[in-house]
Amino acid sequence: ALIDYIKSDFDISIYWKTLAENGITKERLLSYDRAIHSDPSFRRDQKDGLLRDLGHYMRTLKAVHSGADLESAISNCMGYQAEGEGFMVGVQINPVADLPSGFPELLRFILQHVEDRNVEALIEGLLEARQELRPLLLKSSDRLKDLLFLDIALDSTVRTATERAYEELNNAGPEVNPVVFTIFSKIMYFITLVLENLALSSDDNEDLIYCLKGWHHAISMCKSQSAHWALYAKSVLDRTRLGLSSKAEWYQRILQPSAEYLGSLLEVDPWAINIFTEEVIRAGSAATLSSLINRLDPVLRETAHLGSWDFLMQVVMSWDSWQVISPVEVVGYVDVVEELLAVQNKSYDRPTILVAKSVKGEEEIPDGTVAVLTPDMPDVLSHVSVRARNCKVCFATCFDPKILADLQANKGKLLRLKPSSADVVYSEVKEVDLADSSNLKGDSPSSITLVRKQFGGKYAISAEEFTPEMVGAKSRNISYLKGKVPSWVGIPTSVALPFG
Repeated sequence: ALIDYIKSDFDISIYWKTLAENGITKERLLSYDRAIHSDPSFRRDQKDGLLRDLGHYMRTLKAVHSGADLESAISNCMGYQAEGEGFMVGVQINPVADLPSGFPELLRFILQHVEDRNVEALIEGLLEARQELRPLLLKSSDRLKDLLFLDIALDSTVRTATERAYEELNNAGPEVNPVVFTIFSKIMYFITLVLENLALSSDDNEDLIYCLKGWHHAISMCKSQSAHWALYAKSVLDRTRLGLSSKAEWYQRILQPSAEYLGSLLEVDPWAINIFTEEVIRAGSAATLSSLINRLDPVLRETAHLGSWDFLMQVVMSWDSWQVISPVEVVGYVDVVEELLAVQNKSYDRPTILVAKSVKGEEEIPDGTVAVLTPDMPDVLSHVSVRARNCKVCFATCFDPKILADLQANKGKLLRLKPSSADVVYSEVKEVDLADSSNLKGDSPSSITLVRKQFGGKYAISAEEFTPEMVGAKSRNISYLKGKVPSWVGIPTSVALPFG
């Protein structure tokens, strides 16, 4: 459409005519992850350069999305013959030996449906082909290169096919009715397909398989409209996200050193070297899966009534009951950092509200920090969460990108945070309010008495033997949960070293 628009001497009606002929409406443009809101607008002196660059880009898109790589890879494995002409000699490629029974028919099905708009059957066929192919990839073969290229082409086609389904999947909303349950199920079904594809591309894929089983169970709960289906699906989503993070870190460790070494020898620009691994990840199934779960996450949170904030110091569990502690109200100056790890050894000379994009869980909270706000969700028993509770530092996870962006925009300003059980209310205050803020009122430390624990005669005890005299609150909490949580919540097997 852009090329036709430019060739017509920037006639905007030609742009919309081309889009309409290909079934693209304004609504569809707005449905994209990066929605297109405005008409194109270029200068006439840009015409030649735009036509050249867009033409090159069109050829790249056709090479990626037309299935040419897939067709070539399939032909190499199935075998083909081309007659020579003139000085050109003929070519004959023999089929790969020992292909599974029915595999050629499956590949032909894929080629017939590779451009289908409804992609479920295509993706199922692609995954079946990859499953059939996997045992052959683990064997030594003189045609291993052809099999590898076929597997890569199948993997790439899963990604492009899933991206074609984005428009339909973008219709999911938080309203709970039979139609939306169907949309939820469809999104989760696509997640299972892409997750299975990622597992087929991974060597150490045990955690991905567990996530896959969890998603299948979430789909069955959703279809039966189980009361806690959204909560369960959210737990599986969080585990999947952790798996993706681990996979990204693994890629970083494996690929980035080689990229930096080769990049320096080839005198590649440093910025290109730095993002090499990120681009590799974004080009694969992991990025597609991440996009799907990011689409589902806020809808699940709203359906499960989880809100935009998750307080990491709101709930403390003792061994015999639950206690809800009001999150700390604080006043401080906003500072924005990429990761908490980078500033953990820093000492702030004024009360500071840190907005950290990354919090892993093992970091220390910098001196002078009165609150840590993050889109990450470290474990409530992680080191940083325990430190936040002990030091009475407000620690919260925000899942709403708009709220987070607004907080980041307040960098340098003095804000008051008023956390409640389901939200964080923040407002700008004057410096005179600092003197009255609760986080600056120093309480004199109370005296404590340490009582030496007596050795009970055992060096290790099981969960059934956990008592206040033998183990601490964390261990007793695990024991207390048994029989008190839904059956789908797994309780880890526990053994503890007792006091004494």
